[in-house]
Amino acid sequence: MTGRVLGLFGPTAAGKSAVAGVLRNRLGAEVVSADSAALYQCLPVLTAAPPYPARLVGTVPLDRNVSVGEYQHWAHAAVDDILEAGGRPLVAGGTGLYFRAALSSLAIPPPPTDEERARWQDVYDRVGPEGAHALLAGRDPAAAARVHANDRKRIVRALELAEAGGSLAPAENTLWTAAARHPTLVFVLDLPLEELDRRIERRTRAMAASGAAEEARRAWARPLSETARKVLGLEQFATLPRAEAVAEVEQATKRLARYQRKWLRSLRGVVTLDGNRPAEEIADELVALGRTRECLSRHL
Repeated sequence: MTGRVLGLFGPTAAGKSAVAGVLRNRLGAEVVSADSAALYQCLPVLTAAPPYPARLVGTVPLDRNVSVGEYQHWAHAAVDDILEAGGRPLVAGGTGLYFRAALSSLAIPPPPTDEERARWQDVYDRVGPEGAHALLAGRDPAAAARVHANDRKRIVRALELAEAGGSLAPAENTLWTAAARHPTLVFVLDLPLEELDRRIERRTRAMAASGAAEEARRAWARPLSETARKVLGLEQFATLPRAEAVAEVEQATKRLARYQRKWLRSLRGVVTLDGNRPAEEIADELVALGRTRECLSRHL
């Protein structure tokens, strides 16, 4: 698989970090994280940070907001740096938009300034949901058709995009059509929902036993950005009794896993692997398939 970027995607708790760890040793790969939560410092337990070095893990202060556009810039720089050094990048993660942004050059509108966001939030609150929706319909009918008037967050974002010349419902969706920046093989891990739920339950309880509450309380007492506050489990473990926190995080993680599986089924040109096996066995199959595909491509 010389000269190729590898991509490894799958729902949370599917075993991506373990498989990536095996591939680091077998292929000399360097992992680039595509996980929006793992970017943040001081949260290794809550974000299930890998036990080995990985790019874009624990690099962002908790008081800093992060946009997809910023992440794309960092991920492209990391991948290119590894390739220029003669290495093999392995992009691994479960945040679908981040995963695509790391591999492709997506046209991502710049994030609004705090003043721009506050202005549109004020408009929504001043004219009300129906008035804001009508305003959006006059500026971007396609976006208005996708968003309910009571969805304040998306209405505000759609108005921001319309003002910037973009759209929440672009005529051409490049998310799935944008080509990878480098020759890339993408593998996805899938496994039955019942097994995925069991793994989520085990992992959440292991987090609690490993000090998730203490980690969360320390972080919660500090200045936090809007995006940092969204790290799954942070608020729950920081503010709830342990049993309640575990129950809420388990349910929220299960919902996230189901959403990620929808992304998994939308990815094109990928190889789906049975994730309900030991990491070493999955890595063996991935390496074998990668070599077969490389040999075939040389003869096409």
